[in-house]
Amino acid sequence: MEISKKNIKQFTIEILETIVGAIIMAIATSLFLLPNQLSSGGFAGIATILYYFLNIPMGTTILAINVPLFIFSAYKLGKGFVIRSFIGTVTFSFAIDILDKLTPLTQDRFLACIYGGIIIGLGTAIILKANSSTGGSDLISMLVKQYNAEIRTGNVIIIVDIIIVGLNILFFKEIEIGLYSAIAIYLMGKMIDIIFEGIYFTKLVIIISDRNEEIAEVIGEKIGKGTTGLYGKGMYKDEQKLVLLCAASRGDVSKVKQTAKKIDPQSFIIIANAREVVGLGFKK
Repeated sequence: MEISKKNIKQFTIEILETIVGAIIMAIATSLFLLPNQLSSGGFAGIATILYYFLNIPMGTTILAINVPLFIFSAYKLGKGFVIRSFIGTVTFSFAIDILDKLTPLTQDRFLACIYGGIIIGLGTAIILKANSSTGGSDLISMLVKQYNAEIRTGNVIIIVDIIIVGLNILFFKEIEIGLYSAIAIYLMGKMIDIIFEGIYFTKLVIIISDRNEEIAEVIGEKIGKGTTGLYGKGMYKDEQKLVLLCAASRGDVSKVKQTAKKIDPQSFIIIANAREVVGLGFKK
């Protein structure tokens, strides 16, 4: 019974997060992208074309196109996911049509693609974190993967988005629309990455030296950073060496590097990007 209550609570939280994310996406679409004929890819791009050429409400089109997909997906992607996604799509669709009655926040396409892309990326990330979606190309990519596991989900989404943006250029007869839409889609993706991976980008410093024990001690005492020693084999001289690993923030990277070089000018140092670091002194 306890497990059941916990599952219900988690499911409810995910639905609420999906609704919030869908409303944020609708704000970006109705107040920034749609008034400037810009697309964020997916079914929203098709809905934008129908909105301008046939005067069909955008939300109505998105919902109508997605319903068959949801019916088909129920057997493939699980009822929980489909229920959350359907609620997200309905919320997104209705919110777009309601917000469409408001005055756009800007008529400048450049500003619209910047703010629209960032805000819709925020909403999309919230929905994805809730193990949900708002249908469209995301749902298509998941269904395709069910039939062919070797196909990458990201590739399907990119292909669909390219086709949709191409259609927007074709119908509106403006290359500029496609270029600005591409910027919006890129910013949307970057925003999703930031939400999922955090803004505290970390560097991984790899130090190879004959004096690594001394270097590790100074890094710990002077900079306050922990290090990990791994033994590696130098293939040129066929000998084992202690390799130091140190995760450091941007501000500490130069200090770690200078410390190693000061102690051993001959040390070999590699600095690489670490997408995410979880643990003491970093993200919890």
